[in-house]
Amino acid sequence: MQKTSPPVCALVSGGLDSAVLVHRLSTTHPRILPVYLRGGLSWEDAELHWLRRFLRAIHMPRLAPLHMAELPLRSLYGAHWSVTGRGIPGARSADAAVYLPGRNALLLTHAAVLAARHRISAIALGILKGNPFGDATPRFFRLIASSLSEALGHPVRIFAPLARSTKVQLIRQASAAGVPLGLTFSCLRPRGLRHCGRCNKCAERRRAFRTAGVPDPTQYVH
Repeated sequence: MQKTSPPVCALVSGGLDSAVLVHRLSTTHPRILPVYLRGGLSWEDAELHWLRRFLRAIHMPRLAPLHMAELPLRSLYGAHWSVTGRGIPGARSADAAVYLPGRNALLLTHAAVLAARHRISAIALGILKGNPFGDATPRFFRLIASSLSEALGHPVRIFAPLARSTKVQLIRQASAAGVPLGLTFSCLRPRGLRHCGRCNKCAERRRAFRTAGVPDPTQYVH
């Protein structure tokens, strides 16, 4: 008898990685609960606009409506660039410059409580190969899943289905599958609803499309 995949809670942001994650999960799992945690970061209005458009466009019957939760970060982050919008890491900044302190720990804790309420045990993130941060490692996911399971009295399993893929590979695969990548958003300093074209994430996005040999559908201001 073929084993049935369990329902899954998917953390989404509207970026390339999590958008492709949701699309892929919708082909393998019977029910996907997409979760967006709003923290008061400077790019979230634009990010949410594109996330909603993406979810409407793929219109997968297995997708539950987007669940929104509030996770205010201003009191924790203070004058951090992600909250103020000032001093955004530019196109030539190192990858480490975009680290958001403890973000995955915060996201997963909130997602686990929500998943337990919906009797869902699996939580998925769109982590890619080469992610340099300590809260994106298999060891971290095992440890926090164990702690959350203990705290909630509910089994929690955290997994990253895209962890063996680079962003270039992801773009190639998603483009071939017809995923509407033009409806994803990866900018730290949006101009209205458009990508600024000058921040760290815009530069990463441009490089990845160029290296993948896939036409970049993104509208950049610069």
